[in-house]
Amino acid sequence: MPTEQELRLHRCCFTGHRPEKLHQPETFIKAELEKAIRQAIADGYTTFISGMARGVDIWAAQIVLRFRANNPAIHLIAAVPYKGFESRWSKSWQDQYNFILEYADLVRYISKGYSMASFQIRNEWMVNHSNRVIAVFNGESGGTKNTIEYAIRNEIEVIKIQN
Repeated sequence: MPTEQELRLHRCCFTGHRPEKLHQPETFIKAELEKAIRQAIADGYTTFISGMARGVDIWAAQIVLRFRANNPAIHLIAAVPYKGFESRWSKSWQDQYNFILEYADLVRYISKGYSMASFQIRNEWMVNHSNRVIAVFNGESGGTKNTIEYAIRNEIEVIKIQN
């Protein structure tokens, strides 16, 4: 049985902004995510962790599920900050979220409930279980910047998609 450290070598997580903070069109972001995920698979990554937020996280998870359809070695972990995280979203986003949860290989609720810290706790959990972070980053402060900085401090590779 492989150790957690060995498993981590083949795990990659995502961080990025919600749609309203993105400077590039959705089609551009999705195409860049697809390229970065393809490269990660070529580099030996087989397990991908999505934080399940609207925008980049959901889109990345959808791409991973699409790739998994043709490659059963690919796995998706949904790292959800807390149960009910999606409750205030539009129906369209909730439908996408629920589809991903249904088809993810593992759904992990990181915190017992909402707190101001629950998102950062989720982000650190993802980085702590990964060897690469694919980040869609616009340079602004917030959760994405904090996640990138946390990964760098912990010597985890960060692939940035400029936005």
